[in-house]
Parts: sequence; structure tokens; C-alpha cells
Amino acid sequence: MALISLEDLDGLDDEQIAEETADGSEAREEMESQRLLNHWQAVGRTHHVSVPTEMTGPIQEMTRQNQQREQIPFTNISCQDKLGEGLIEEKVCPGGMWACVTRREELYEQSISNAFMKLMRFICKENSAGRYLGMTIPIVNIIHLTQDGSAFEKDVVTAYYLPSEFQANPPEPADPEVSIVFRPPFPVLARTFSGTTTEETLSHQIHQLWEHLGPSGDFQRDSYMVAVYTNPGVAQRRNEIWFLHRDP
Repeated sequence: MALISLEDLDGLDDEQIAEETADGSEAREEMESQRLLNHWQAVGRTHHVSVPTEMTGPIQEMTRQNQQREQIPFTNISCQDKLGEGLIEEKVCPGGMWACVTRREELYEQSISNAFMKLMRFICKENSAGRYLGMTIPIVNIIHLTQDGSAFEKDVVTAYYLPSEFQANPPEPADPEVSIVFRPPFPVLARTFSGTTTEETLSHQIHQLWEHLGPSGDFQRDSYMVAVYTNPGVAQRRNEIWFLHRDP
């Protein structure tokens, strides 16, 4: 089931949206706005997340702009695709400015959903530039494990890499819960997987990659990143779990 996140932006059929808004009438636009909001609210209810009516504008804007996405400019180091283990890559995430929101909800899905809605509002004009900023992929969620490694910490950071146009001069967020931070370049070991991103599925992915690596002191065991690229309507949608190198 979908989450309220980047993954939902493709959840509706583009042709259907185009047909329903072709006449440009005010009544038709209002109906379409309500249908989009209803869709997101229905998805939200399955994860105990409330989608307020104030999200109508950002939902519309991001739906219209859905095909324009800027890829984070990674530097690839190595890549291997072992049968049954998925694609495993070493790459470097560039240094740059990120918009980040930290949420502490009961469920991981609730944290990333509520955080992404705040980032959507920032992207869609609730910023000092007063304009739509543009979407980048992937959206990254930063998770930490409890001391015994048995569960996720409640605090989850959801991060959006600012488009290249705004890296040198980031707009200020209207929401004080959205912070703009600089992160220097960092290397990751990324394992590609498809499907949902819940605490259960992510725990499984972490376990699978550790099995592949064997005993290794090169990577952190208490912090990971989850990168989300594509929408849940695609049967083999792409996610990645990122292992982070230990500080030297």
C-alpha cells in the first residue's frame, strides 16, 4: 500500500487527469482538486495519517509537475548485480544543501508521511522565493536503530536535496520545522530493492545486506538511509537501502 510520500505522485493515471481537466472549467478544476485530495486522504487513512485540506494546492502542483524530476548527481564507484541479491552499488552522494524535517511518530510510515507533506509545502511555494522549486530524486529517509539493534528509533529525518538552481542560494522555508542544512559528500553502499518501505521490510533489507557483506567493521550498524525513487503503482518500483561508512 502506498504512503503519503514522493511515491504517491504517480498514483493517478496521467491520461485520466488530462481528460478530466481538458475543458478548463472552474467547476471541473474544483472537482479534480477534490478528487486528488480524496485520493491522498484515502491513502493516508490506511497509515493513520491525516491529510488536511491545506494540502490541496501542493498536491495539485506536484501532480502537474510530476514528470520534471532532477536526479541527485551521484558519483558511481562500482556496481555488481548478483543473482537473487539485487543490485549493489558503491557511490558518493555529492555535498550540497538539503531541506530536512524530523518527525517522531509511533510508526515509521507516519513519520515519513507527515515529514514529506511539510517538504511538499516548502517545495510548492511556501518558501522565500515564492515559487515551485522543482523535485529531486531520491527522497532520503534517515533511520537509527535502538542500542540493541532490535527496532527503529522514533526520530526519522526526511531529506530533500535542493535542485541545482537553488544550491548556491537556498530559499528560506516558511515552516520552522523545515531546516536547510549542508551535508558534505559521503560514500554509501546501496542495495536496490522493490516494494513497500515499512519498518518490517527495511529491517529485512538491512539483514539481507549484512548477510552479503559478512563480518565488516567498515559500515555503521546503527544508522542507515532509505532512498525512494518511484511510485507504488509500478510493480518493480525502485528503492535503495544505504549503508554508511564509519568515520575514519
